[in-house]
Amino acid sequence: MDDEGAENAAILLMSLGEEEAAGVFKHLGPKEVQKLGETIAKLKVIPRERVEKVLDMFAAQASEQHMLVADTDEYVKSVLRKALGDDKANLLIDRILQGSDVTGIESLKWMDGGSVAELLRNEHPQIIAAILVHLDFDQSSTVLKAFTERQRNEVLIRIATLDGIQPSALKDLNEVMSKVLAGGDRLKKASLGGVKAAAEIINMMGSSVETSALDYIREADGDLAQKIMDNMFTFDDLNKLDDKGFQSVLKEVQSDSLVIALKGATPELREKVFRNMSTRAAETLREDLESRGPVRVSEVESEQKEMLKIVRRLVDEGQIVLASGGADDFL
Repeated sequence: MDDEGAENAAILLMSLGEEEAAGVFKHLGPKEVQKLGETIAKLKVIPRERVEKVLDMFAAQASEQHMLVADTDEYVKSVLRKALGDDKANLLIDRILQGSDVTGIESLKWMDGGSVAELLRNEHPQIIAAILVHLDFDQSSTVLKAFTERQRNEVLIRIATLDGIQPSALKDLNEVMSKVLAGGDRLKKASLGGVKAAAEIINMMGSSVETSALDYIREADGDLAQKIMDNMFTFDDLNKLDDKGFQSVLKEVQSDSLVIALKGATPELREKVFRNMSTRAAETLREDLESRGPVRVSEVESEQKEMLKIVRRLVDEGQIVLASGGADDFL
């Protein structure tokens, strides 16, 4: 959700009133709730024309939607059971509706990474891996950073080698989380984990932790470490963007953030940035880079990760594509 989309959604919710807005919030994830909450708090005065425009947009989009079935899950179950009989239908239903209800584990998404780490610290690495693949990659990376190096690397190996989770195992896992966090008791099979999930999480952890983790995994399984590396997307991989895509990314990066991020960039990547800016903007950026004093490595890595998040979002939205290479399939 970009800033304009968040503002439009916030204006719509404020127009609905407290009761109706609360009903909408119940169906959102923690990041969406936080984003919209922050946006609503910032909106003090809204021009009448802007409100009318948002309401018109919503009315137009809503008129194009039509609900054919009130409960699609129940409809699928009923149709399959009538067509195939209970035994055959039940074999398919879990696969068709997989991941539709993981309320116990999903409740962890509302907690900060440190709290989740404390909750899981004494669990077996396999259990921790099975839980972390349900969380967003940045939250999982925060949880792993709170572990010891050995425990962190043990969990990463299990994430990378995880090839789906059986319904019975997930059900037991979800019930354990439900007792602690109060969630649901139904769970469907989910094909989570794997090399790409491990690569995404490692991407979020910073270069120092990344090196340690990959060294540990390489010692345990060289082929697995190589597969993870092939799926990782680093800041230098921005060179894989074509000029049009690169310009799309630069439009969404603040000037000061770009200066800090480029402090750790290769000369090749810096030149690509200059090439995709106006002459005046490129000259200003060169001057800022030269005049900027030393910057902490942690600050550089933080700004680079923010740029990578922008790239991932734009790729997911289909606005940009990567050139051929190992990491493009990952995104």
